[in-house]
Amino acid sequence: MPDLKQLAERLDAFENELTQVKQSLSSAEKARDQYHQLYLETLERCRKLERGLLGQKSERTPHDEAQLSLGMLGLLLNKGAEPSEDSETTPVKPHNRQRPTGRKPLPETLPRVDIYVLPDDVQRRGLDAYTKIGEDVSEVLERRSAAMVVARIIKPKFVLKDSGDATTVLQASTPRLPIERGLAGPGMLADTLVKRWDDHLPLNRLEKIYARDGIELNRSTICGWHTQLTPLFKPLIDAMRFDAFEQPYICTDATGVLVQAKEKCRTGHFWVIVAPGRHVLFEFSKKHDGDAVDKLLAGYEGYLVADAHVVYDHLYSDGTVKEVNCWAHVRRYFFKAYTSDKERATVGLAMINALFRIERTIANAPRKKKERVRAAQSAPIVERFFSWCQAEKDNTLDDTPIRDGIRYSLNQREGLHRFLSDGRLPLHNNSSELNLRRQAVGRKNWLFIGSDDGAEANAVFVSLLASCRMHKVEPWAYLRDLCCLLPTWPSHRLLELSPLKWAATSQSEEVRRTLALDPYRALTLSR
Repeated sequence: MPDLKQLAERLDAFENELTQVKQSLSSAEKARDQYHQLYLETLERCRKLERGLLGQKSERTPHDEAQLSLGMLGLLLNKGAEPSEDSETTPVKPHNRQRPTGRKPLPETLPRVDIYVLPDDVQRRGLDAYTKIGEDVSEVLERRSAAMVVARIIKPKFVLKDSGDATTVLQASTPRLPIERGLAGPGMLADTLVKRWDDHLPLNRLEKIYARDGIELNRSTICGWHTQLTPLFKPLIDAMRFDAFEQPYICTDATGVLVQAKEKCRTGHFWVIVAPGRHVLFEFSKKHDGDAVDKLLAGYEGYLVADAHVVYDHLYSDGTVKEVNCWAHVRRYFFKAYTSDKERATVGLAMINALFRIERTIANAPRKKKERVRAAQSAPIVERFFSWCQAEKDNTLDDTPIRDGIRYSLNQREGLHRFLSDGRLPLHNNSSELNLRRQAVGRKNWLFIGSDDGAEANAVFVSLLASCRMHKVEPWAYLRDLCCLLPTWPSHRLLELSPLKWAATSQSEEVRRTLALDPYRALTLSR
C-alpha cells in the first residue's frame, strides 16, 4: 500500500499548484478586464479627438518617440542603431513647408492711384515757390466696393442709302450668352460659381453679398443659373474622365452628404476620382454600394488606390482592376493604438514611418529609380512588418486597437505590397482624401444638398475648381472664359479646355481671337 504520508504530501503539492494556477488565472482575467476598460476609454478619447483634430497632423508621434522609433527600427532590421550606407547615400529630405516671411510686396498687376501729400507751407505758397529735390513713396492696400455693371446691348438697324430698297434692313445678331436669353453674363456666372462652390458660401449669404453690391438676386435665380449651366459643362467633365481612365492608376474615396427630403434629410454620397497630376473629378450617388462603384468606375482598367471597403471587392475578381491599399490607413490604426499599447504601436509606427521617409527621398525620381530604391530599402521593411504582425497577432486581445491594426494589415497584405511592384504607384491615398476635404468643408457651410440635380451641379463645378487648384489656374477668369468658349467649341477637342491643358490653350491664337471678340468678356477686363 502507498505511504499515506507521501500521498498527503503530493495532495498538498497539487492543491498548492492549483491555487497558484487559480491566482494566475484571476490575475490574467483582471488584466484582461483592465485592458478592455483601457481600450474603451481610449476609444472614447479618440472619438472626441477626431471631432477637432483630423488628418495627418493629428497622427504624428512626439519628437522623442520618433527618435526612439528609428533606433527600434534599426534593431528590428538587424542593422543596429547606426545609419546604413543606403541611408547615407539617400538622406531623408525635410519637408519644404513655407514659413511666414512678413509683409510681401504688392502685385504689380494691381492698379495704382497716386496720392500726393504736400507740406502746409507748399500748399500756401504754391509749387512755383519751391524746387522739388526728391520724394518718398510708400504703398497702402485699399479696397473699392465691388462693381456691378449692366451691359446694354444696342443693335442699330441700317438700310443702304440711295439704293431705293427700304426693305433690306441690316442688323447685327445678339452676342451669344452661356444661358440663352439669360440675365447673367460670363463674368457674373463665374462669380456665383466660385463663391458658391469654391468659397463654400450658402445661398442665403450670397443673397446678402450681392445686395450690398446693389443688386437683389433670389437664391432660386442663382440655383437656376447653375442648373442651366450644368449641361454646358458636363461634356467637358466627361472628356476629363475619359482621359483620367487612360492613366495607369487612379485614386478614389467617398464621403456622406445630406440631401433635402420632405420629412427628413436622406444620406447621399460624394465620390472623388483623382488622376494625380491631371484631373480631380467628383460624382454623386444616392447610395454607397457596389452599384454606385460600378457606375463610378465603369470602363476603367488598371490600378485602383482605395481604402479596404467591401464596396470595391467585386472589382478585383477578374483582375482588370488591381487593388492598391493605403499605408496611411494602416498608420492610422497604429496611431489609435498608441495610448493603449504604446510598445507595440511604437514598433508598428517605426516601420511604417520609415516607409514614408524613404518615399520622400524619391518623390520626384523616375519610375525605374523608385523601383530600385523600393526593392533595396522598402521591401525589407515591408517583409519585417508583416512578419512582426503575424508573430504578434496571437499575443493581443480581441477588440483592442492594436489587434484591429494588425488584423487590418494582414487582411490587406497583397494590396499593401502592390506599390513595390510598380514605381508609378503611390504609398498612400492621401491625394483623394485631401481633395475630398473640399466637400467636407463645404457641407459645414451649406449643410445639405437641395436635390439630386443640385448634387450633380455641385459635382460638375467642384470638379473644375479642384482641378484648377491642382494646376494653379485662377478659377474666376477660367470659368468666365469657359462660359465664352464652350457654346461654340468643337466637341472632339473638349479636353483642351480642361485645367490640365488651359495654360497652353489660353495662349493659342484661336482662343485669344475668340475671347477678344466677346463683348461681355471685354467688359470684365475694363477697370
